[in-house]
Amino acid sequence: MFVPVRRLLHTLSVTYLHNQKGQSERNDRYVCLMIPFMSHTPSLSGENRLHTKQPNRYFPGNAVKTTKYSLWFFIPMNLYEQFHRFANLYFVGLAVLNFVPAVEAFQPEVAIVPICVMLALTALKDGWEDCRRFRSDRRINHTSCRVYSRKVSGFVERHWKDVRVGDLVEVASNEIIPADLLLLHTSDLNGVCHIETASLDGETNLKRRLVVPGLNTQVRINKGNPLFENKSNCLSFLQLVKNTNVDVLGFGIDSLLPRGCTVRNTDLATGFVVYTGHETKSMMNKNGPQYKRSKLECKMNIDVLFCVILLFSMCLIGALGHYVWLESLPSVPLFLTPGSHGHMDSNPLSGLYMFFTMIILLQIFIPISLYVSIEMVKMGQIFFITNDVDLYEEKTDSRVQCRALNIPEDLGNIHYVFSDKTGTLTENKMVFRRCSVTGTEYSHNENGKSEVVPDRKLLQRVLAGGGDWDGCGGIRRCEATDLYLDFFLALTVCNTVVVSTATTCSLWHQSTSEIDISAQRCYVAESPDEAALVHAAKVYGFMLIARTPNSVKVRLPHGVELNYQVLDTLNFDPHRKRMSVVLRHPISGEIVMYTKGADYTVMELLDFERSQKNVAASTQRHLNWYAKEGLHTLCFAKKVSSDIQENWSLLRQEALAAIDNREELLMETAVNLEKQLTLLGATGIEDRLQECVPDTVMALREAGVRLWVLTGDKAETAINIAHASRLLDQEDLVIHMNTDDKAVCKSILDRSLEEGRRHTRPGYPGLSIGLVIDGHTLDMALQSDLVDRFLELARLCRSVLCCRVTPLQKSTVVKVVRERLKVMTLAVGDGANDVNMIQAADVGIGISGQEGMQAVMASDFSISCFKHMKKLLLVHGHWCNSRLSNMAIYFFYKNVTYVNLLFWYQFFCGFSGTSMIDIWLLIFFNLFFTSTPPIMFGVMDRDVSAETLLGLPELYRTGHESEGYSHFTFWIAMLDAFYQSLVCFFIPYLTYQGTDIDIYTFGSSMNTVSLFNILLHLAIEIKSWTLVHWVTMLGSVALYFTVTLVYSATCISCNPPSDPYWTTQQQMSEPIFYLVCVITTVVALLPRFTYRVLSNTLAPTPLIRARHLERLDPAIREQWIKEWRGFRGGPQGGRSYQKQTQEQEPSRITPTLSITNNHLGTPTRSAVRHHHNVEL
Repeated sequence: MFVPVRRLLHTLSVTYLHNQKGQSERNDRYVCLMIPFMSHTPSLSGENRLHTKQPNRYFPGNAVKTTKYSLWFFIPMNLYEQFHRFANLYFVGLAVLNFVPAVEAFQPEVAIVPICVMLALTALKDGWEDCRRFRSDRRINHTSCRVYSRKVSGFVERHWKDVRVGDLVEVASNEIIPADLLLLHTSDLNGVCHIETASLDGETNLKRRLVVPGLNTQVRINKGNPLFENKSNCLSFLQLVKNTNVDVLGFGIDSLLPRGCTVRNTDLATGFVVYTGHETKSMMNKNGPQYKRSKLECKMNIDVLFCVILLFSMCLIGALGHYVWLESLPSVPLFLTPGSHGHMDSNPLSGLYMFFTMIILLQIFIPISLYVSIEMVKMGQIFFITNDVDLYEEKTDSRVQCRALNIPEDLGNIHYVFSDKTGTLTENKMVFRRCSVTGTEYSHNENGKSEVVPDRKLLQRVLAGGGDWDGCGGIRRCEATDLYLDFFLALTVCNTVVVSTATTCSLWHQSTSEIDISAQRCYVAESPDEAALVHAAKVYGFMLIARTPNSVKVRLPHGVELNYQVLDTLNFDPHRKRMSVVLRHPISGEIVMYTKGADYTVMELLDFERSQKNVAASTQRHLNWYAKEGLHTLCFAKKVSSDIQENWSLLRQEALAAIDNREELLMETAVNLEKQLTLLGATGIEDRLQECVPDTVMALREAGVRLWVLTGDKAETAINIAHASRLLDQEDLVIHMNTDDKAVCKSILDRSLEEGRRHTRPGYPGLSIGLVIDGHTLDMALQSDLVDRFLELARLCRSVLCCRVTPLQKSTVVKVVRERLKVMTLAVGDGANDVNMIQAADVGIGISGQEGMQAVMASDFSISCFKHMKKLLLVHGHWCNSRLSNMAIYFFYKNVTYVNLLFWYQFFCGFSGTSMIDIWLLIFFNLFFTSTPPIMFGVMDRDVSAETLLGLPELYRTGHESEGYSHFTFWIAMLDAFYQSLVCFFIPYLTYQGTDIDIYTFGSSMNTVSLFNILLHLAIEIKSWTLVHWVTMLGSVALYFTVTLVYSATCISCNPPSDPYWTTQQQMSEPIFYLVCVITTVVALLPRFTYRVLSNTLAPTPLIRARHLERLDPAIREQWIKEWRGFRGGPQGGRSYQKQTQEQEPSRITPTLSITNNHLGTPTRSAVRHHHNVEL
């Protein structure tokens, strides 16, 4: 982010005038620097003197507050937050409605107990979380730092919360920066400060920050003034700056030290505070996790709406029934008393009142505890996922992390997986394998897995290029144009590698570092390929010695050290896809620019009039070989001083100092310079495939998951990786799409669709189809008039490879597939360029690899390697989806079954809203007696073991078909609930009909029958019994009888005029009570039990067959599973692409449908031709 700031070292009187305006916006910010020489400013009088007391008073302090509540307003604010949930408002409204005498169904004080308990539990959880945030804020705000004080003329210890905008802050090595600082001075003579930004973006590699350009504060430090040499010099410097014509100084992110970062490799750094507290970058990035709603939750919301409709229908029946009953009475019965106004309500008005009374009575038809129980179940599931030993990576000491607590069940319902390539399917540990210099290829066949062995011919050519290197003669020969020397110099200097000592590097973990033990030197790179190139150049004698913002020191093969002056660095950006460094030779004085980048961006910038065309053609041919072998390719070029415009430097400085359109101006200057280049050569870097990637990919394909690989590499590289990872088989039909014309793209899509439909026609012995498309063609295919054709073609393909795509294209593809095909998508990546794709998918997974932690920080789940995707989806995803689906269905069934008992009773009490069950037992039934077993069911149940799920990936397809939870299963559960409620009501009713038992005795027997029925129904649904299941089931029964016995023995006048005193004891003394419990439970559960037996026997689902398989002898079971896996082969990970493919049959044939452009620009389609996959 570019920040314009008034020149910092103006006299204070000028700064005060700007400060009085109170402009604190980030885009135009005027700040007074609280410099040590403040007392030397001109004295101000009158009104201006008052404003000098706090010149930066308009800016916020540095204290941070991440808590949501305060101690005094916790209750009202928490209730306000909870009332944003419609369910809470619904039940609170019913509790308040129960206080109206005309519609009262229960005792009002008792009716508010359930919702008060739920609100209190949620408030306790929120309060505990907020207390943790408060303690964290307090610890951060009371952290010590050093701030300059005029009273002691030095730096003093202060808390972070006391830092203000304008203060001078000193930070030592390995200390955390307390606020956003503008770097004014460092202990490094070159004005460099290295920071680690892991707290912001998760990246552990070092970032370089520079002192603000134009502020010459890098002078000698003495004890009297830690920043300037003396006060008089400082005042003269201020006056000099004030009188210059340059009033505004622009600076970029390179001069900003963000809060929360750690200073590394720098003894001391002094900065000027520009942003504090919640205005700092780290605090503004803390927006909280993105909320994602699971597919199951969306289905549940629809079914809750159906429950509301059923509830209102039942209440309407109750209201009409009450009206009809009143109309049928010959006279007013004695138990109907007048209201407070002294006369009876009319029958229609009584029916209206009864409608609201029935809503209160039947309110638990909407499961109040369902959402709370689901949250508890998800926390339990996530606990088991994060503690799975199989998902732990011992090498990196990392395990799976669940950053989104509300979508674990979506892992079991994924249709499309979008994956990055580098660092996701591969290890992102680069090893130098091949290079091409001036059209000659050097294969480096002797290279090991991680070390580079120099090619003998290339090493001899490099050593011969500089002569004998003795005396000045060798140096003069070095000045001559030798493209071999320039090639390795480009490898050495055209990067952002930081040179440090090995002892310093060992203080913290650096994933992309190469340590030279003999020289105690450490190369810390921002990307693994830069480290690999610098290491390869060192093997050939070109050693990077030191790097500063203005110079780079290189040791040549025969020991000569050259210190190049760095004139400018054109950093890599996703639009140019290259970087350049402009140097001045220390001896000849000539200006040379070295450029590296993607082959297609560098090749188009070559000066073919000077370069030999056959060299470029040979290099391009070598690049194609490298891509087919799965190697990462880079091109290197140079440009000498005669080709660089003299005024370019001035234009570059103007662009750097510009405030408006700065990025555009910098881009323009870079593009203007990077022209007419001389080709030096190209490199091929190997990135090994991760362990077990082919096995994981094959398992996901068998599970019905379609995989898309979105990469910025060439098509040849992507195809090679796809074959190595078994994303494409040798027998697959591969469709290539590459065109520059929209009309041609449309024609290609039509022809590809025709070919795809032919091969996927039922009864046609077709082939599996794979699609390879480049980024430019993809842009046209995603346009509104072609996107439907493209998606139809993609649905016919088992795998899709999108090559040369940008991060924006990745996210666009995910959004289009998710929104138009209405499928569940998952995106997995490891780098910052995958963040948009991860956030666009329904489920985002980040891999903690070699490119920092930005993908992990933006993801819903994080894993350490791609192979963990197999168990995470096939096992934990299936379990979470199955458990939550069955538990949600069970909760609907349980509540409907129980509440219908009250509804059926209304037919025998004149629809008066009377309950035959005691109000306390009614509340405790759902709150305590039947709450724990379904939660344990959702956390612990396993329909199929992990070994079977991994051995039979096809079982994952049950999540696609929504076998656990669908509208069909919901309505089946509703019908079963209505049936069981009828049985549980009428069998006790018919049994006790004509007896003299009271209402609570009748209700107590019905309550007991319902408990046994509901718990045994759950017992039928449990697939794997554990000790936890037995304890919760038996514990619920024991708790029920304990509470009811104690309650009926102690409640003498709890619910006047009728009391449940000794009713349970009296019932349990009669044999008919036990007979009713047994007969009712058997009759109620017999249809469901019969259905389960017949369906599992006559028409077993794949899951049922898998459970039958688990009952077999282990040897027989393993043999049967191996027959399912026989055609897949074992895992093949951790080897290079070419080695994996070499071990396959050398003459296997791949059918390919190649659809491209001919020279006339018209589409052509060759017949399905066969070619051999040649691996070098």
